[in-house]
Amino acid sequence: MRRSALWLLGCVLALFTLATCSRNVSDLAGVRARGELRWGGDTQGGEPYVFDDPRRPGHLVGFEVDLAEALARELGVRARFVQCDWSTLVPSLERGTFDIALNGLEVTASRAGQLRFSRPYYLFQMRLMARVGDTRVRADAASLRGLRVGTLGNSQSSEFLARNGVQAVLYEGQEEPYIDLQRGRIDAVLLDDIIATRYGVPKADLRVVGDMGPGYYAIGIRPRDAQLADALDTALERITSRGELRQILSRWQIDDPRMERITRWTASDQAQLVQATEHAHFGWDHIKLFAGGAWATLVVSVLAMLLAVPFGMLLAIARQYGPRPIAFLAASYVEVVRGTPVLLQLYVLYFGLSAYVRLSAMAAAVLGLGLNYAAYEAEVYRAGLQAVPKGQTEAAVALGMSRFLTLRRVVMPQAFRMALPGVTNDFIALLKDSSLVSVITVVELTKRMQITAVEVRSWLGPGLACAGMYFVLSFPLSRLSRHLEERMARG
Repeated sequence: MRRSALWLLGCVLALFTLATCSRNVSDLAGVRARGELRWGGDTQGGEPYVFDDPRRPGHLVGFEVDLAEALARELGVRARFVQCDWSTLVPSLERGTFDIALNGLEVTASRAGQLRFSRPYYLFQMRLMARVGDTRVRADAASLRGLRVGTLGNSQSSEFLARNGVQAVLYEGQEEPYIDLQRGRIDAVLLDDIIATRYGVPKADLRVVGDMGPGYYAIGIRPRDAQLADALDTALERITSRGELRQILSRWQIDDPRMERITRWTASDQAQLVQATEHAHFGWDHIKLFAGGAWATLVVSVLAMLLAVPFGMLLAIARQYGPRPIAFLAASYVEVVRGTPVLLQLYVLYFGLSAYVRLSAMAAAVLGLGLNYAAYEAEVYRAGLQAVPKGQTEAAVALGMSRFLTLRRVVMPQAFRMALPGVTNDFIALLKDSSLVSVITVVELTKRMQITAVEVRSWLGPGLACAGMYFVLSFPLSRLSRHLEERMARG
């Protein structure tokens, strides 16, 4: 026991030492010692940032790929891309997953107090789009109050909307907001003009309303990596002054006369750009928002389970007692649904079928999780049906009961009783899987935690509060499941 404890302590100390060493060599000296500049980005952002070359699968292209390679060349190293979800670029950078964040990272007042920003490499406008013929939407914040405006989470546009009291519908992808705008699920979309030009303008039934203000893309660096930050600024200044930056932008058809301001960037411009504001602190107001997220989680989970239980029962009966074609269809449904990710099913249900079925985000969440868990419930009930002794069925038939009456009075009550603990466990799992519905704009508990963590610039406090609320929701169900198991064990 003592030997095991010492071994575990040694492993923890070794990991801590490695983590400390990795932090110490993450600056310019560490970059040059490794011979590579690790830059974080998200290929889901798509064209023209960083994406897979359609002609060469597995090969990344984009204007930020070209920029990263030019910067690495100036530093005398090679560039290495590290995939990271865009919404977690900042915390991933802070923990040392990569050296710099370079993926349309907007310079905002909240981030300026958390990161060190390089001089900007792109100037954009927040562009507002609406449906053709919708005269309610105008290029001013006042006209947007009372409307649902789609944008990316943790973006300058989302901060602008929150600051002006506008209801923001948060997305994780760039094309999805414009799809929902077409379908009438939201009233407008506010995103960077570089995104609007690629994904919104080509849609004939959408129109550009106007621009709501400028913004800048810059490289995010950890504040302690001062030497790396200075070297990157020098490298950016070089490639900008000799026209290479504008050449990269022209190659991707995103150059603009306003980029002349980037070319003439000064130290005073930089000082004005990165002025930070005091960030919020995690407190009681955030706990109340978490309670609202927990309520959304509970509502989605309960409604989805109310759908999964009867549908799962029908699937189990059809598979066990139905004619061969019906049994085959039920078995196929169960295997297909269990064999594909629930996240994919939510995407297909909400976005893929939106041209044919216009479900609200909440309805799609309930339906998606309910249909998914019905497949799992079907297997739980099928095990319960098979556990009922065949002799009881034969006795019921001998007494003159029909197949339906035998199922209803003899088999199903016993099967449901034996399946009940498993159903309770599945409901606990459903509570946690409900966090996936944030991808279709439902702000449940986990999504609320992510939003708050960015706002307060800390993941520990919000994460612990989120975990505590999940525990409060799931622990009573866990005790209920244990109680049911004990009752069954007593016969």
